[in-house]
Amino acid sequence: QVQLRESGPGLVKPSQTLSLTCTVSGSSITTRYFAWSWVRQPPGKGREWMGVIRYDGEIFYNPSLQSRTSISRDTSKNQFSLQLSSLTPEDTAMYYCARVPQDADYALPIQYDYWGQGTQVTVSS
Repeated sequence: QVQLRESGPGLVKPSQTLSLTCTVSGSSITTRYFAWSWVRQPPGKGREWMGVIRYDGEIFYNPSLQSRTSISRDTSKNQFSLQLSSLTPEDTAMYYCARVPQDADYALPIQYDYWGQGTQVTVSS
């Protein structure tokens, strides 16, 4: 059974950098041809794809967030991580990690097959 679990701080201050980690079990993040994604959902709004890291380590970002986003991975721990810099209150959202199956569109979270439960991040001073 594939399981994903997000971890990180629930409250961060404006201008700081958010760091989240997704721990995966039941599926290796290096297995062809999956990709691993970060998605967020602000209160009252739809889901927003942030970026993915593929099984081979290639990374794709949402252009609207690319300048502030960094995704990395630790294959020894079967984890991948998100950093989002220059935070503002508009970055307050539920943040999710998810698995992208082969042939799915990275930018369409509706096509993802496994999700973490999400972690609430609030940006406030």
